[in-house]
Amino acid sequence: MNGKFSLLLIDDEEGIRKVLSLALADAGWKVRTAASAEEALAIFRQDDFPIVLTDIKMPGMDGLELLKVLKDYKPETEVVLMTGHGDLSLAIQGIKLDAADFVTKPIDNDVLDIALARARERWTMRRAIREHTEHLQDLVEQKTHELLAAERLATIGQTVAGLSHSIKNMASGLGGSLFLL
Repeated sequence: MNGKFSLLLIDDEEGIRKVLSLALADAGWKVRTAASAEEALAIFRQDDFPIVLTDIKMPGMDGLELLKVLKDYKPETEVVLMTGHGDLSLAIQGIKLDAADFVTKPIDNDVLDIALARARERWTMRRAIREHTEHLQDLVEQKTHELLAAERLATIGQTVAGLSHSIKNMASGLGGSLFLL
């Protein structure tokens, strides 16, 4: 189903990492794990992860700080936050910081599947928009060059026509004697 989609899973609890990574791999995701935000950043910079699933509350850099760093580094990355029931205000803060979604612990696999499907869809749409925009920019550049070339040819044509008209006027003013010389 997700074949080519890689996901980086970050949680400081080893048991959660193991269980979730197995469930995600069974669902077709290519999963890498990290025990901290700092470790995740090192992995993230080495590999391409369109989607990141991270716990919010972790020692050191928390999930919200990680979200900010990831979005600054690679804005098209989609981040899904994991939070405890009492931390919904943190999850909402994450949404305001452009997280794709959040799921609450204990994690329901159906809810996680929906959140990750939305994140994958957002990533796919953002990528398509970026590619379309790049294509349009290339097309505008190409058409601009073509228009400039056409304007140059038109200017040359007008100059030649003007010179031709001037020569004819000079020739008729001289009574055709210019061509007799």
